Order: sequence, then structure tokens, then C-alpha cells
Amino acid sequence: MTPDSQFSARIFDIVRRVAALPEVRAAVEANHDDNQWWPTSVADPRTRMVVAGWSTRISYSMIDTYARVVAETDALGFERLVALDERELACLVRPLGLPAARIGYLRSLVSFVEDEQDGMLDADPDRLIHRFAAQVRHASFKVAQCAILYARGYHCGIIPVDSGMVTKLGPVLGVDLPRGPIAHEALRLVLQRCVADRAREYRQLIERNGYRISIPATAEPTWWMHLVLIYFKRLHLNRPGTGVCLRRPMCVDVIDCSHAQQ
Repeated sequence: MTPDSQFSARIFDIVRRVAALPEVRAAVEANHDDNQWWPTSVADPRTRMVVAGWSTRISYSMIDTYARVVAETDALGFERLVALDERELACLVRPLGLPAARIGYLRSLVSFVEDEQDGMLDADPDRLIHRFAAQVRHASFKVAQCAILYARGYHCGIIPVDSGMVTKLGPVLGVDLPRGPIAHEALRLVLQRCVADRAREYRQLIERNGYRISIPATAEPTWWMHLVLIYFKRLHLNRPGTGVCLRRPMCVDVIDCSHAQQ
């Protein structure tokens, strides 16, 4: 779907309500300028794509284990990493689980990087995400979005969408999504369009709520939008409490409204 002005206004109203929640703001501030999952300390875009793909199917309780694997991978460097044999790679990724799939992802990613290296950071992001999802084994649209965003930097304009955002957040926002993996792309494009339509208002919202974060002057607040929505989903939709309105998406207040008390 292509959001019209009325739909963009509705999404803004929901985000305005959600962004004001103290627990959401705290989580966003802790992960905006230097994300726990995709840290700024990893400089090589190729290594960033590796660890972005490896961040899937890992629970939040494993963040420390994942961070250790990221640090070890970054210390090796991309060239040494891809030169490891299967046994060495298995030892590296085994703490994350699914070692065969993670090794397969890495091996396939190497071919993709070789094919795209000349224009990978300059190519049209939509085209690149689709090529990544089609060509890299054990990848998908959601993995491709994460990998390309991390490779290009937080403020490149991509809003990655995970499965929970499709199944739990989509209905809250009132977005009619197609079935299957393409739903991740559909929701990404809708959210990016909504931010583009009201970029100045979202920046004003960030300032009004006192977010202690840094956004480049020329960037739209897409990274902030992603974090606000994904942490709202994690904190309030994964295990809905009594504060979440059962009349969503008709109720734009979403949480702690009069309906939630009935």
C-alpha cells in the first residue's frame, strides 16, 4: 500500500503516543547512537553484514553471548574470517546456535559481496535488498534489510522490519499486509514513506519528548522510528498487559486509554 496523508497522520498519532512512554524512550536512548546488536565499533561493512545476519533467531537473553561473538568476528577481520575452515567457523558461531545455517549464510554472503562490492554502498537500497534476499542463502527480506542498513549506517533511510513487527505491530498500526516474506518489505516501505512525509514533525516529537540521541541534520529519523516501534512491540505487544487497548487499530491511543480500563 502507498500511505496517503490521512494514513501518515494516523501513524504519526500512534507513534506520538508510543514515543512518550518512559520505558520505550529509555530503550531507544540505550540503543540509538550505539546499538547493542549492531555496534558502531564494527567498521568494515562486510563484517557488519555478517553479524547482522547472525543476529537473527537469538533471544534478548543471549545478547552478551552474541556480543562476544561479534567482538571475536570483528577482531579477526573479514579476510581472515572467510579463510577459516568449517571446524573453526563452527567453533566461532556455535554459541549462537544453528552453526550450519550461519556458516552457509557467511559463505553465500562472500559471493554477494564480490558481485556487488563496486556499488554496494551507493546502489539503490530497494534493489540491493531484493538482490540480497534472492542471492544469499539463509537470508530473507528481513535479514537483507538488517544487513544493508548496518552496512550503510543507522541513518541511511532503511527501517528494518522483523517478524514481530509484521504479526503484532502491523495490526496495531492498521496496515493491510500481504502474506509471506514480502510483508516485511511492504511494511518497511510504508513506514519509510510515513517518516518522509512528516520528517520535520517527527524531529519535533523527538525534541519535545527530550530524547537524548544524535541524528545527522540531513537524515530523516528512520532509525529512531525503527527503535521506537520495535521496543514498543517488545515491551508491550509480545506479552500484552492490561494497559494495551483491545480495540486497536481503531483506537490510536493504543495503550492506557479509557478502553483498556474496561
